[in-house]
Amino acid sequence: MNRDKLRSLITGVIATVPTPFDESYRVDYGRMAEATNHWVENGVVNGKAVIKVAAAMGEGPQLSENEWSKLIKTVVETTAGRAQVMAAIHYKDTVRTIEDAKIATDLGAIGLQISPPIFNQPSEADMLRHFSMISDAIDIGILVYNTHWMPGGAIYPDTFRKMSDFEQVAAIKWSPPSGTEYEDIFELKDTFNIIDNADRPADCGRLGGHGFVSDGIAAYPPFYVGTWDMVLEGRYEEAEAQWDAVVRPLRVLAHKWARISGGEGSFEKALQENMGIPMGPPRPPSIPVDAENMKELKQAMIGWGWPVPNP
Repeated sequence: MNRDKLRSLITGVIATVPTPFDESYRVDYGRMAEATNHWVENGVVNGKAVIKVAAAMGEGPQLSENEWSKLIKTVVETTAGRAQVMAAIHYKDTVRTIEDAKIATDLGAIGLQISPPIFNQPSEADMLRHFSMISDAIDIGILVYNTHWMPGGAIYPDTFRKMSDFEQVAAIKWSPPSGTEYEDIFELKDTFNIIDNADRPADCGRLGGHGFVSDGIAAYPPFYVGTWDMVLEGRYEEAEAQWDAVVRPLRVLAHKWARISGGEGSFEKALQENMGIPMGPPRPPSIPVDAENMKELKQAMIGWGWPVPNP
């Protein structure tokens, strides 16, 4: 697929979904299929959203190669064309990234979120070589994950500018690294889709961006899809107010729990469980959110107007 086609697919609400495990920490593919149907039925569909499998929030780095590929296969087959499916590749060298990308292509994914090869301690030339070689080797889209908080993970607007000829690089997951402003990347909005990762979806839309990523999408897709609909309609202040009323306090609770046990999957699964979509425990060393914090989170979700089921 060419970049124009890929940009038409990698847009809107990018739904990072959790990976279900049973009590022995084995991937529960049946539960993943059930959850996928739930997400699609609640608005994660073509033209509105994309399902992103095995990202950090989905405990992707904790999966074996076989689990990773089988998870993608499960979601692609379950969506049956109703939603686009992406996968995530984390911090691998170029050779292994290309190998994984070809597997994801064969399984039906339309794109990949790819993190920089931080363990290679990349220079800018290395970073460009990495994404150029991947782009030349595959036919699906690349969403470049700018993980600037990781040593070696920062990608700056000028570097993205040099990626303009990398045909499969279709989108940028953007939050600004030190020394840059949020607005700086939007000079490239006609080349790449700009996907907000800084809790600023209204600003992203106002500046001509193309979607956003956030915690909580898998737990209650209608809130996030509805927020992006407001952005597309130019109702920026209304979208921002709705976002601030929910996602800001959600972040406070997530950060509070992260001081007890890290791993993004743990808190995401707590949100899912409170919505009646249990996804099992996170893999160790992370632990499930405890009863006290689950209760506090549940009361917050009820206060946001989410349809939390009764016990």
